[in-house]
Amino acid sequence: MPPSVRHELKFYINAAQYEVLSRTLRALLSIDKHADEHGNYHIRSLYFDSIFDDALHEKIAGNQNRNKYRIRIYNCSDSFIRMECKSKYGNYIAKRQANISRDLCEQLMTGDPSGLENTSSGLLREVFREMRLNLLRPVVIVDYIREAYLHPVEDVRITFDKQLRTGLFSHDLFNPDLPTISPLQADQVILEVKFNNYLPAYLKEVLGIAAGWAQRSAISKYTLCRQFEGKEY
Repeated sequence: MPPSVRHELKFYINAAQYEVLSRTLRALLSIDKHADEHGNYHIRSLYFDSIFDDALHEKIAGNQNRNKYRIRIYNCSDSFIRMECKSKYGNYIAKRQANISRDLCEQLMTGDPSGLENTSSGLLREVFREMRLNLLRPVVIVDYIREAYLHPVEDVRITFDKQLRTGLFSHDLFNPDLPTISPLQADQVILEVKFNNYLPAYLKEVLGIAAGWAQRSAISKYTLCRQFEGKEY
């Protein structure tokens, strides 16, 4: 298991719970420096899967060890583009990432990995191998607004992911006018809590984890969007 693994807890909350928690955390923690004046930023990811949809099958089956590959951008801008691999090891998660150019991104979006042949990045070499051997290819755009709070102890990161939407079969990653639709009920928000070794007790109390009203869920935004688009298994 890689040394940089972290805990990740996910919860569905409703609009009223979100309003209370958001106001409370804003008074207690630091807001992510990349956020706008409202404390938000836009995330768009283009997820990849094998020709046999292995990542989707493994998530639905509850496999303890699995990988998901994606290209991620922020605020529909090409100024910062990353290829990422998010890995799960039992109850832990880890993320590897590599910056890529717009030209390389456009090439990968067509399913062509030839621009990765001579890369020095271990992650990008892995993506090249997966695209060649397992026909890894782009499958779905996942779109949402994130509100993030930080706490230095145990590198705690608490996020509210709002307005989750799927790109309806399009892979047009940089299109700000991309038609999208939500796979969730209108008032649902996804609360994510990430930390290294332990979550400070007072944050457990604030988030309702200690009281038990926040019930942990095995939420995958990727799976929600794929299933909405017709990949039911």
